[in-house]
This record gives sequence, C-alpha cells and structure tokens, in this order.
Amino acid sequence: MNAKNEDDWAIAQSKLKARWSMLTDDDLQFAEGKHDELIDRIRERTDESRDAIEKAVNDIFVLK
Repeated sequence: MNAKNEDDWAIAQSKLKARWSMLTDDDLQFAEGKHDELIDRIRERTDESRDAIEKAVNDIFVLK
C-alpha cells in the first residue's frame, strides 16, 4: 500500500471512509503509511475478516 503523494492519500482516505463510514479522520491519520495498523483499526470496528479487509484496502489503493 503506497500513496505516492498527499493527493493520492486524500483520495484513498475518501474511498476508505466511503467503504467503512465508521472510520474517523484520526483512524486514517494514524494509519497513513501503516498497512497493518489500518487493517487492525478496521477489524476493531467491523465484523469483517482480515482477508476481506485486506482485499478491499488493496483494491482501493490499486484503483486510486
């Protein structure tokens, strides 16, 4: 998961919040550049499996 610049990260944040509306700005600031921590934050707030979350997150960053 690599956001090339701040614009890419902003786009990714919007998509993450659209997918998981319970994520806060603080969650996403904390997680910037930290893939495993982002996955763990999402898992704490949802009943989704780690595999499903990782796939969705990876898709978001590939599609930017």
